[in-house]
Amino acid sequence: MMTFRDLGLDKNYVKSLKEVGIKTPTQIQEQAIPILLKKTTDFIGLAQTGTGKTAAFGLPVLHKINPKKDAVQAVIIAPTRELVQQIKKQLFKFTKYNNTKIFLEGVYGGEKIDIQLKNVARTTHIIIATPGRLVDLINRGAVNLSEVKTIILDEADEMLSMGFKNDLTTILSGVTGPKNTWLFSATMSDDLKAIVKRYIADEAIRLEIDRTSIVNQNITHFFVETSLHEKSSTVMRLLEDREDQRGIIFTRTKAGAQALKHQLETEGFNVGALEGDMQQKERDKVMRAFKNTSLQLLISTDVSARGIDVNDLAFVMHHQLPEHIEYYTHRSGRTARAGKKGESIALILGNEYKDLKKIEQTLGIKMKQITV
Repeated sequence: MMTFRDLGLDKNYVKSLKEVGIKTPTQIQEQAIPILLKKTTDFIGLAQTGTGKTAAFGLPVLHKINPKKDAVQAVIIAPTRELVQQIKKQLFKFTKYNNTKIFLEGVYGGEKIDIQLKNVARTTHIIIATPGRLVDLINRGAVNLSEVKTIILDEADEMLSMGFKNDLTTILSGVTGPKNTWLFSATMSDDLKAIVKRYIADEAIRLEIDRTSIVNQNITHFFVETSLHEKSSTVMRLLEDREDQRGIIFTRTKAGAQALKHQLETEGFNVGALEGDMQQKERDKVMRAFKNTSLQLLISTDVSARGIDVNDLAFVMHHQLPEHIEYYTHRSGRTARAGKKGESIALILGNEYKDLKKIEQTLGIKMKQITV
């Protein structure tokens, strides 16, 4: 069995990985880390959410930093505040036993910019950022990216579906020195192909994990036929069958998320909701409660769920089928993380069988019908 030391990692990083309980490389880590450590190349890695992409790019980029050089040498761009915070936290843990400190800074919307302006004015080697906030800092002349040698786009497809295309092109075209771009994504949309064609070298190394399956193979897919009138009671019966399990319920709209939360709370379920109109402070409060397990269930719209990384979720539930097929991949990927198993349960109306078949055919999955 391959070990992290076999992949070429410094012994101090191997030691820190062991301490945080990461002992065996995942498939994406095993294949990507040696390439990114040893080669100076653009890179495209396609792998599902929850397969260990952060370590796959984070460990090689840490190796490439010169801690004695007081300059930003790498930029990691992610779609949401939560994902930025998670990446920063994980990279910080990786550097615990380093002989020389590598300084990381996270910048994102929803926090006062004057605080972040002060933070990036200090010695910073790696900036982890949401696209909009990084563009804001660039426009203010607050960050100098002239020494950047590596740009990493994490969850690139999600960033585009959230409307960050212009911000990404501003960042990628704004770093003009010699650099390598590493792109990690679960899916490859047409918009993402256009970004790749424009900003990533033709000779970039491409790596695709689980070519035969677009969706994580540890997920079992179910559907339940219901009616509009009975949908809420169907959700409750499904939840009662999983009373000790944690999961996320996806709705298409903000109003739908709040309405379902109210219905479930009235029936005594331990539930919170995330939706686009929430203040960042309130969103952080809900996410803290969900991560520390004081909240059992989370209801979320597709956009609000971007970047949620919570382990040990037994299921995701689709209150409505998603608007875009790739959203099904992102939703389902919130369960069965780190090699564990999970369920994806879709509630469908009688006239939605055609949509269900399209998801099955496009994603190469088979959904089993269950009754409640």
